Amino acid sequence: MTATPIWHDLRTLTIEGQGWTDTLSPYDRLPARAAGKVPDPVWHLSQDSAGLCARFQTDAPALRARWTLRKEALAMVHMPATGVSGLDLYTRAGNTWRWLAIARPDHFPTSEAELIGGLPVAAREYLLYLPLYNGVLSVELGVPKGYTLEPAPPRPTRPIVFYGTSITQGGCAARPGSCHPALLGRRLDRPVINLGFSGNGKMEKTVAELLAELDPSIYVIDCLPNMVAEQIAERAPELVRILRDARPKTPILLVEDRSYSDAFLHPERAERNRTSRTALQQVYADLRDIRELHYLEGEDLLGADGDDTVDGSHPTDLGFKRQAEAFYPALSRILADQP
Repeated sequence: MTATPIWHDLRTLTIEGQGWTDTLSPYDRLPARAAGKVPDPVWHLSQDSAGLCARFQTDAPALRARWTLRKEALAMVHMPATGVSGLDLYTRAGNTWRWLAIARPDHFPTSEAELIGGLPVAAREYLLYLPLYNGVLSVELGVPKGYTLEPAPPRPTRPIVFYGTSITQGGCAARPGSCHPALLGRRLDRPVINLGFSGNGKMEKTVAELLAELDPSIYVIDCLPNMVAEQIAERAPELVRILRDARPKTPILLVEDRSYSDAFLHPERAERNRTSRTALQQVYADLRDIRELHYLEGEDLLGADGDDTVDGSHPTDLGFKRQAEAFYPALSRILADQP
């Protein structure tokens, strides 16, 4: 794109992945009133834009992005800048979404990058994911003069809510669109609200009460990687009851933790998996009278080869793809009758 583009604020397009509108900043994941109520780390992590995305339509042959980040650290030691702070673009091709481009962050606070250029002129629908482990203060898209950029029609289906840990948030995906909540959202063609909180996602009552305010097609509860058996036994029943009291018919999927990739030689890691799973299984057994309560075992969330994490815990893109494959049959079956 050689000429000066016409810039459009992303907020004028169709934003998905945000459960509340009463936020302190435009791209926060929790409402402003959550400050001081949820644990401080959860509040600060809620300012990361994980799972937020924009859907739009344009006939432009070129597209630029300009975005301003909250945090100066563009990357982490085990996760690339493209996943932590980048933008990730997909386009609809028939009934599927195809990856098209990544915008690499190279400056703080504001980066500008060409997403696409030289495409045949045709109207297309796009999906742009925001950073997983950084927050954005503003995002703009630029198209050449004379071309349109419009919001895509809102989807009629209710969103999937994922609540969990750093893995749910997207650590350590190479791109914002390659973590399993995003993969499943595209495959199921449903909006996704990502409430993963790195080092957290511990089923606190204050967070459960916020989750109960949402009206999703399903709650996916995936908190075990950051909890021990005693916490699970104490907190999981209350979380389920809070959600069920507020949403009597909404399915709830309880998910076991993935197996540590190095557990085969670390007995304490294997024991952590075993005790956590046993605790959640007992909760599920005790609550079997609750309607639309479902369970997903964790043994097959990652592969047996040990090649799909960066550190024995956090998935690579291969690990996220395997997790999505493990989640998909359960979610597609449960969601078959959900609007």
